[in-house]
Amino acid sequence: MIRVVIVDDHAIVRSGLRQFLSDHVDLRVTGEAADGREALELVRGGDLDVLLMDLSMPDQSGVDALAAIKARRPDLPVLILSGFPETHYATTLLRQGASGYLNKGCDPDDIVKAIRTVAMGRRYITAQVAEMLADGAAGAAGRPPHEGLSERELQVFLRLAKGETVGQIAEGMFLSVKTVSTYRARTLEKLQLETNSDLTYYALKNGLIQ
Repeated sequence: MIRVVIVDDHAIVRSGLRQFLSDHVDLRVTGEAADGREALELVRGGDLDVLLMDLSMPDQSGVDALAAIKARRPDLPVLILSGFPETHYATTLLRQGASGYLNKGCDPDDIVKAIRTVAMGRRYITAQVAEMLADGAAGAAGRPPHEGLSERELQVFLRLAKGETVGQIAEGMFLSVKTVSTYRARTLEKLQLETNSDLTYYALKNGLIQ
C-alpha cells in the first residue's frame, strides 16, 4: 500500500484526487494539506510514502515548500502536480529534489503511474522533460536565464516578483537582510535586470507567477 498526502490550496482539487486515487487498491490517501506549512506538519507525522503537491499555493510557494520538506525528509518522494507547463519549472524542481513533475492537464492515469514510479525510489520524467534535461546536459544555450539560478536565488526571485520586500523575505526564509540582498543582486545580474519591477515583469512574461 502506497500512502499519499495531497497538497493543494483548492479543496475541490484535493477531493477529486482523493476520490480518483481511492479507486486503486494499492493507493491510500492518508492526509491533505492546503499549503506548504500544513504539508510540513504532515511530513513530520510520517504517515506517507509520496507527497503529491501543487506548485502554486498561498503564503508559501511550492518551491519554498519543496526545499523545507526535502530538508526535513530528504528521502521522501515529492511529486509536483502543477498548472504551469513543464517548460516553466520542471527541470529546475527536479534539480532541487522533486521526484517528478506533471502538468494538471495530463491524463489522470499518468498521476497513478507517476505515484507508483516515485514510490519505488525512481524519478518520473515525461518525454518532454527528458528532452529538456538532455538539452540542459548538452549545454546551456537556449535555456531561459532563470534556469541558471540556484535554489535560494530562485526562492528569493519569486518572492521579490510577488512584491515582498527584502525584510519580509529575510524573515520568511530565516535569513539575514544582508544575505537576501546578496541573493537579489546575484539574481538581477544573472537575469540581466535592474529593478524589482523588472523581476516581476520577467516572472509574469515567463509564466513563473500568476
